[in-house]
Amino acid sequence: MTALLRAWHAGDREALDQLMPLVYDELRAIAAVQLRIERAGHTFRPTDLVSEAYLRLTAGQTPSFADRLHFFAVAARSMRQILVDHARKRVAAKRGGGEVALELDEMLVANDRPGHLIALDDALSALAKLDERKARVIELHYFGGLSQDEVATVLDVHVNTVASDLRLAQAWIYQQLHAGT
Repeated sequence: MTALLRAWHAGDREALDQLMPLVYDELRAIAAVQLRIERAGHTFRPTDLVSEAYLRLTAGQTPSFADRLHFFAVAARSMRQILVDHARKRVAAKRGGGEVALELDEMLVANDRPGHLIALDDALSALAKLDERKARVIELHYFGGLSQDEVATVLDVHVNTVASDLRLAQAWIYQQLHAGT
């Protein structure tokens, strides 16, 4: 897989065609993990999220990946950003977006949580400003679906550091999300 990633970076489009069937199931699993934390009835399905991430990864400059784990970490970050962008658009549309106001459907609002995802993304971005590694640990573990051992490999730290970072980052994000409530 690493050889295919390097060949793709070197401009070999056939390498990308060979790579996608090898990584599709894992990308779909990452997408499913990310969609599980979304609201019920989300318009994205795992396949849609993988397709959108594929389009972003293959558009423009060909990215350089160190290895398999780095590829999946970048793909997971891309999927997270797709979901956050989608949530921001939904919130903007809810606030008017230039449209005429309609009657409020309480059931629809009760099941819709794009604001939750935006708040989580904002908290994660704030954490990244304070401690980039802790934010990456959260991103790779929860959004990327990587185990603590895999996160340790990607970040080149000991697995105990990952466990500690997870605990501290979770507590910090929880405090940020529940401040003032």
